[in-house]
Amino acid sequence: MKITKQEVDHVALLARLKFGETEKERFTTQLNTILEYMDKLKELDTTQVEPTFHALARTNVLREDQVLSSNPQDLSLSNAPDVDRGFFRVPKIIE
Repeated sequence: MKITKQEVDHVALLARLKFGETEKERFTTQLNTILEYMDKLKELDTTQVEPTFHALARTNVLREDQVLSSNPQDLSLSNAPDVDRGFFRVPKIIE
């Protein structure tokens, strides 16, 4: 599969990018090099290769959920600069 200069122009238009002629030529060459390499990879027999989802073997490091009691409301509000009817009061930011 080859990428043409017109296809680079079309993608640039869709992405709202402006390229000079030298940039278009360079991107066309670079994209074609990438696609040629991908074609080489397609030639490999990977039927015996296990799929890799991550480069490193990872395990889930999250802890189990535990239901714990929370702080009482008066303790949570004790350091608040402004309290109104049991809630934090903050400055209005929307007019």
